[in-house]
Amino acid sequence: MTNPYTTPSTSGPAPKWARKRYALPALALALFVGIGIGAGGEGTGNDAKPAAAKPAPTATVTATATATETAEPEPAATVTATETVKVTKTVTARAEADTGAGSGSGSGSGSGSDGDSGGVYYANCSEARAAGAAPIYRGQPGYASHLDRDNDGVACDS
Repeated sequence: MTNPYTTPSTSGPAPKWARKRYALPALALALFVGIGIGAGGEGTGNDAKPAAAKPAPTATVTATATATETAEPEPAATVTATETVKVTKTVTARAEADTGAGSGSGSGSGSGSDGDSGGVYYANCSEARAAGAAPIYRGQPGYASHLDRDNDGVACDS
């Protein structure tokens, strides 16, 4: 019986792939060695002194600035007139007399509004604030449920 791990000997040249297997790494090694030798010689092998620089003509720039001082005109006197006016306006809303039409009879409409509200009507809270009536509490003239968003009894509170 023969050893399966031995290769049969061939007398011909090695195949092309076998040549590449040795040739390419050898070329790469030679490249890196060459780069190392070329880069390693900088600064240490050259001890010669640099040649003295020859004198060359130079350009000199001189700037001269002349400052002229001018007198600034003085600012004109400023006159400020202030007038204070105190305005006092008092608005009083009168409660109308209760006619007794809805008290005690139980004939309410059940729509959630509080009846006549004294004849004052605000379409929105902006009108109520402009009239100086905000916030409006339930039972006061001008209160309406559409002005009370959170239904806590205070209209136009925020």
